[in-house]
Amino acid sequence: MLTVCFGETFVVASPHLPLRTEHPSSGARMAPSSSASHPHYDRLIAAARALPPLRVAVVHPANAVSLEAALASAALGLIAPTLVGPRAKIEAAAREAGADLSAIPIVDAPHSHAAADAAVAMALRGEVDALMKGSLHTDELMGAVVRREGGLRTSRRISHCFVMDIPGHSQPLIISDAAINIAPTLEEKVDIVQNAIDLAHALLMPAVRVAILSATETVNTKVPSTLDAAVLCKMADRGQITGAQLDGPLAMDNAIDAEAARIKGIVSPVAGRANVLIVPSLDAGNMLAKSLTFLGGAFAAGIVLGTKVPVILTSRADSEPARLASCAVASMLAKAGRERLIKAVG
Repeated sequence: MLTVCFGETFVVASPHLPLRTEHPSSGARMAPSSSASHPHYDRLIAAARALPPLRVAVVHPANAVSLEAALASAALGLIAPTLVGPRAKIEAAAREAGADLSAIPIVDAPHSHAAADAAVAMALRGEVDALMKGSLHTDELMGAVVRREGGLRTSRRISHCFVMDIPGHSQPLIISDAAINIAPTLEEKVDIVQNAIDLAHALLMPAVRVAILSATETVNTKVPSTLDAAVLCKMADRGQITGAQLDGPLAMDNAIDAEAARIKGIVSPVAGRANVLIVPSLDAGNMLAKSLTFLGGAFAAGIVLGTKVPVILTSRADSEPARLASCAVASMLAKAGRERLIKAVG
């Protein structure tokens, strides 16, 4: 029995579990690329591999990159994919990738919008447990997901989280929202925070510490994000946000660096130790996540929450471990949703 805690403390059968897979077209066993500088993803993937494969509708995987991402996750046992999109284009992408699709079901759809609609319908019928973005644009997929009639909305605000594995950092970081909510209101931030907390619990983080980020750690009436941060923290005190310790406003340095927090005289269980970062806007979150990725060597796994099933958002620029980790995140999130441990899904 494998027990893995995706956070600061782990209990595992082996500290370096072999992550082995088969190339879908060769049958030869191989290990996916995994770096010692990203141990959090190794443990996350190991935890997800202990679960049954997640049934995933892969939406419009019409090029080799998106198709290979799905097949690599399937070969590792993370997902059981159904490919949804134009059959001819999917089969052409498979030939380009040298992949065998004989054992993979394909739902023929004439174009990307139709593929998104078909995948959402499959989720509503209970035929799949998650959606995965292929080679279509994100807004095409999310347009079908957020549709008020026949979409995958819940009572929660839909939001996006990056699960970041940063070389040398002692714990993974969840960053929200860097992809969906452009300039969220205070009311919307309540759901963004709760969704992120639920994700942290689904990933078995042993303690969830949420920093509400701004440019400064003091409340300033001229900086609206500091006011929102103060209100969110008081809402947590009153039980309107649950499952974590919150502090804010905090600047990025004193949110994640204990020495910076000490120098500023900030005493709290979150300052210097945050593992969930709530950004004030999409601009700030997107810049933060991409700076960590392209300057700090971080891997970023992306997931959409607040929908009836998880939605895996991958990018052409994602590394293979990040793509695998996105599927692993969705698997653990779906499990927590099925078991009614969280409310961010369903």
